[in-house]
Amino acid sequence: MKILLAEDHDHLREILEDYLVENDYEVKSFDNGEDAYYCFLTESFDLILLDVMMPKMDGFTLCQKVREKEETPILFITAKVQEVDQLKGYELGCDDYIIKPFSLPVLLAKCKAITNRKHYQFLGKGILKLNTREKEAYLNNQNLNLKIIDYKILEYFIKNPNQILSREQILLKVWGFDYKGQERSVDTHIKILRKALGPYQKGIKTVIKQGYCFETKVFENG
Repeated sequence: MKILLAEDHDHLREILEDYLVENDYEVKSFDNGEDAYYCFLTESFDLILLDVMMPKMDGFTLCQKVREKEETPILFITAKVQEVDQLKGYELGCDDYIIKPFSLPVLLAKCKAITNRKHYQFLGKGILKLNTREKEAYLNNQNLNLKIIDYKILEYFIKNPNQILSREQILLKVWGFDYKGQERSVDTHIKILRKALGPYQKGIKTVIKQGYCFETKVFENG
């Protein structure tokens, strides 16, 4: 399980990171919302832990920006106890709150509860199912046995349905900003993914000179 942590209080951030790592989570941590958002754009996470009051980009803004792109679970860790602040977080799409000060076991329990609810994603009345915890994809209940790169491309498509995604966008999100290979690597893996999808491969549409579009209607209609 991979967590993105954004908390500007250095000591608390270090405590949280150490505790989560001890409990078998992989953690990427940042002291401001802007750097956390940039990391979110280039990597995939199972859960995002956000402080509200942060420099460069506050937690509410970061939550809103995340929700514009993906449904990654978000848990606010904040000292804001006013009802209006908590309601604002829920309106922006967060999954839960934990108010400072809090116990680490309670935080861990909330993390597990949220990710247990969120680790399956369905498309087309269950025709296509992702297990985002185990990084596995199922088509009509058959495991596609995708390699991790191909799984990540499919997950990125599903989280951005019916949108044209350029090869550069796919490279940035799936391979990361430090990848030194060619954009045509995307084409190679799209071929692999289409073959795995079999009769549903038309769901990945090539858009000439622009990239690819994942069309959900193919999975709705069979």
